[in-house]
Amino acid sequence: MSRLFQTNVIRKVRELGGMWDFVTVPDGEIQLEALEYRYKLAVPGCWETHPELLTYSGRGVYRTKVTVEKRTSLRLVFKGVSHTANVFFDGKPVARHYNAYTAFDAVIRDVEAGTHELAVLVDNSFSEASSLHVPNDYYTYGGIIRPVMLEEIQELFVERISFTPLKMLSPETETETEIESETEAGQQSAGSWQVEIRAYVRYPSLSKKHTQVQLDAKLTATIARQTLELGSVSLQPGETASVGGVFSIDQVQSWSHENPALYLLQVLLQIEGQAAPIDDLVERVGFRTVTTERGRIQLNGEDIVLQGFNRHEDHPLTGSSFPLPLMAHDLQLMLDMGSNAVRTSHYPNDERFLDLCDEQGVLIWEENHARGLSIEQMRNPNFIWQCEQVNREMVEQHFNHPSIVIWAILNECASDLEEGRVHYKRQLEQIRALDNSRPLTFASHHREKEICFDLADIVSCNLYPGWYGDEDPGELCDAARGWADAAGGAGKPMIMSEFGGDGHYGLRDPNRVRGTEERQADIIEANLQAYTSREYMSGMFIWQFCDCRVTEGTGWLLARAGTQNSKGIVDRYRRPKLAYEVVKKYFRGKASL
Repeated sequence: MSRLFQTNVIRKVRELGGMWDFVTVPDGEIQLEALEYRYKLAVPGCWETHPELLTYSGRGVYRTKVTVEKRTSLRLVFKGVSHTANVFFDGKPVARHYNAYTAFDAVIRDVEAGTHELAVLVDNSFSEASSLHVPNDYYTYGGIIRPVMLEEIQELFVERISFTPLKMLSPETETETEIESETEAGQQSAGSWQVEIRAYVRYPSLSKKHTQVQLDAKLTATIARQTLELGSVSLQPGETASVGGVFSIDQVQSWSHENPALYLLQVLLQIEGQAAPIDDLVERVGFRTVTTERGRIQLNGEDIVLQGFNRHEDHPLTGSSFPLPLMAHDLQLMLDMGSNAVRTSHYPNDERFLDLCDEQGVLIWEENHARGLSIEQMRNPNFIWQCEQVNREMVEQHFNHPSIVIWAILNECASDLEEGRVHYKRQLEQIRALDNSRPLTFASHHREKEICFDLADIVSCNLYPGWYGDEDPGELCDAARGWADAAGGAGKPMIMSEFGGDGHYGLRDPNRVRGTEERQADIIEANLQAYTSREYMSGMFIWQFCDCRVTEGTGWLLARAGTQNSKGIVDRYRRPKLAYEVVKKYFRGKASL
């Protein structure tokens, strides 16, 4: 299951899930035809779930068979492979991709009817070739961790859609017709919205069965029972072009945390001279705007305060490859505590989790994959292009999720140095060019040494009073506001993006010593009491929702007991700690009762 709604009506799509052949392989050249596959592993899944591969780091090859009933062209879409993938179809290389947390595809033209072999060489090892996946305070699992989709495509296909709500034109108090069934919110007043819609059409290569080089097509869109003419496009082989414009959509509800109204947007592609559309793509969208004015964050013009968690995609039973029930359980626990927001620390999340957040009205801070890198690590010759790629793929692939209200980059990297500032400026400008409808931020731990807050729309600080120091949370928060103002953040919203302390599940002691559930609850209470009482705060994200596995290594960061970061409000199995009720008291607004 790739998404929580049907993404195509015309295009034939199926998931290549199941048990695939697998074998570990050493570094160097490999001969696919000579491999002897030892294991059967679930796809999607992490190889660490196999009892013989619990701590394996290196390379492995997955293999499966693909059967097609007639001669056709195929598009393979890999939603996530950790962390480097080389894809082979019938022994021939068809794609290579770096980064576990964004999708990529491979188009294979003129595939004959019959059975074909699909093989994927996966590498999760650390090396100079990988600037972003480094030994860290979370674990880099190996495998095909997210779904794989097989699509049958025509000469042209709709690669993606971008939907940008611009502004509400005319709210209405009464509606003449019932809001369509595809919106999942309760009845409320509807209105008219101005939006920009663009469809991106791809012509990957010239098929052998066609002699015509240029192809002309027209595109239409349907949303909220309205049909829109997007326009026409002419393409040559190897080209991708966009078509669209600004439109007014009537009788729609706004999307919010309290009323997460969703609508299906379908784009149809029709070749000039042909009677019926040959391709389509469906997205699920919401009507809402995000702004940062008067030092606050607004959703649809109303000030909001983000109260939530940093969350890693990590579970002892599944690693980073989450089935839908576990995603839903995580979200249900966070909502039970009164949370309205999640920070996807420290990488783009599975689309199905974002779909759930769209449905539940949970606000998302999504960030690229780069965490805790020193300036020496940022000098890696692969750093610039690997960040550029993940930034672009994150924004383009997750653009239409109304739940995403913030894009972020480079958690706790070298934003205190002029050399690092060059990278922050480049990446923030890149994302702003891709999407200027959402505010941008980054999480800093540099305190008064920070020099990049003037580049962002929101200032965000990672501080751990009560755990890494004995500072008073309120006094430290006020000091951080002052540091931010002096560093170019004056007048901008402020978020406390990380705070917390260790609490080992089941370790309870009336002395409330470090590491006990009692001490963790005390730390969380002191922090929440400080942040919820300060009018200038626009958000707070507890570190973290659940305990997670970390890389084993040396040094204070990687030598955590049991290779666990134990700052979760629930443990790895989602069992609540004492701090759970503390969070619920503050996030549900009952702290003074």
